[in-house]
Amino acid sequence: MLRQLVIDLDNLDAAIRLFRPDIDLEEIKPSPLPPRHSAFKREMSRVILGALRNTGRAMISRELAHYVMAERRMNVADKQLVRTTQKHIDACLKHYKHNGTLKAAKGPASFLLWEIAQPNRS
Repeated sequence: MLRQLVIDLDNLDAAIRLFRPDIDLEEIKPSPLPPRHSAFKREMSRVILGALRNTGRAMISRELAHYVMAERRMNVADKQLVRTTQKHIDACLKHYKHNGTLKAAKGPASFLLWEIAQPNRS
């Protein structure tokens, strides 16, 4: 596999030299990668819990994904990005369900409705 990649790069270099024989290929710098939509530590948790507190109602994870994405100025029209964000949110929701901060109930179309768990009052 590595051998084939080296061969492909050599072929690409040869194709470039067809159009510019005097080019110094070492001067071509790679394009920088665009920044990922990485959250600061606990930022997603803060936004999710804030959304559930501020709305005062239970929400499905897709609603929370759109809320988080809007809060972080991400493109909510990008379906793949919504799916990826929703997976991160699902993991966060399960974590908070496990530690007792959130609870889930069956909602419409078998979606889980997430809300903040009320502390047990004795």
